[in-house]
Amino acid sequence: MKTIAIYPGSFDPITNGHIDLIHRACKLFDEVIIAITQNASKTSLLSIDQRIEAVETSITSISNTRVLSFNSLLVDFARDHNAQIIIRGLRAVSDFEYEFQLSGMNKRLNPRIETLFMTPSEEFANISSSLVREILSLGGDISAFVPASVEKILHSSSTK
Repeated sequence: MKTIAIYPGSFDPITNGHIDLIHRACKLFDEVIIAITQNASKTSLLSIDQRIEAVETSITSISNTRVLSFNSLLVDFARDHNAQIIIRGLRAVSDFEYEFQLSGMNKRLNPRIETLFMTPSEEFANISSSLVREILSLGGDISAFVPASVEKILHSSSTK
């Protein structure tokens, strides 16, 4: 049986830290689905189509990935795509409490789903999508935090 993992998130925008985790997860699993969702509690900078494009252009060198969007319970999405693993990134200890609660709830909703917590490589530990958006909004240089293709999408969306 093929081992399929899901890496869910809003990816608004995808950062070099996200890409680091995707590269590393793809070494562990047969397939990694990057599952992009619209988080109702967040205001998105990029549309869902722009986020899909940004992710796809960032991971062209990785063959065992799919990029999909979803608007349902994550465990239902996982079941629909025969995924057994949910990947969650932890940048700091402060992320753990929320992620631990989320993992427990997902396990209650679907006992067959396992959650794998991954930490980013050290050089990406301080990068977050929200910080990238803030730096962008204040006219700062984001080139060290996102791929060039994503930077281009961000600059074109922020001028509209």
